[in-house]
Amino acid sequence: MHPIIHVEDLHAARGAGAVTLLDVRYRMGGPDGPPEFAAGHIPGARYVDLDAALAAPAVRIDGRTPRGRHPLPDPEVFGAAMRAAGVHADAPVVVYDDWSGHAAARCWWLLRHHGHPDVRVLDGGWAAWTASGGGVETGGPDDPVASGDFVARPGGMPVVEADGVGDLPVLLDARAPARYAGLTEPLDPVAGHIPGALNFPSTDNLDEAGRFRPVAQLRAAYADLGVVPGVEVGVYCGSGVTAALDVLALELIGVRAALYPGSWSEWVADPDRPAVTGPRRRT
Repeated sequence: MHPIIHVEDLHAARGAGAVTLLDVRYRMGGPDGPPEFAAGHIPGARYVDLDAALAAPAVRIDGRTPRGRHPLPDPEVFGAAMRAAGVHADAPVVVYDDWSGHAAARCWWLLRHHGHPDVRVLDGGWAAWTASGGGVETGGPDDPVASGDFVARPGGMPVVEADGVGDLPVLLDARAPARYAGLTEPLDPVAGHIPGALNFPSTDNLDEAGRFRPVAQLRAAYADLGVVPGVEVGVYCGSGVTAALDVLALELIGVRAALYPGSWSEWVADPDRPAVTGPRRRT
């Protein structure tokens, strides 16, 4: 199943029959998603909270997070959240946000990882919908929704853990170049990147309008780092959220990448794990 849907096709899909719409608006530092959802959302959409449904609570020890800042949710918790949002196993799901697809990609990845066969991210998100003249519905996220029947069965997407990232032919760091290089680190206690990792910022997947770049452009950009079909690839970021956008973009070019869920925030929780600094490398 193609991992993105354009707004014109979403209009057609909504007119043709059942599609479950999930609004996962979330941005680090705000604004909060629920008030944004209540003020206006795609008609029929259900709100999904990233912190509550798409991640487990972070455990902090001496300022470090041994499982990362956004650990993967327990499958039972995630499945229950999806059923509460009306997700059915046999009905297509479209996910959108207002954070350049980052939160939506996390939800897309989790649903695919837990066995849903038909999940797509709205290209351009909420901005694309409103720009297209799509209808807007108001109302809070607590409005009643008919429950779905989706059961979470993890294993549908590849995962790599800390002890395996060094074995991958290519490891991509999806954070901004300054964080990758170790010039700044606003969230985690150590700056830098995992040794051998190459930098492909998640925002490089998108054009100026916040939509995915053409497949040919993506294919060329990733090939510049040695990422081509048939090569094993892993992706990480700060906490396993924004890396999902790289994973989604790689699906567009025919590369199935493994996500490192704990990402940098888990990696640096162990002081024995090395961190290196320096500018973006290319092959």
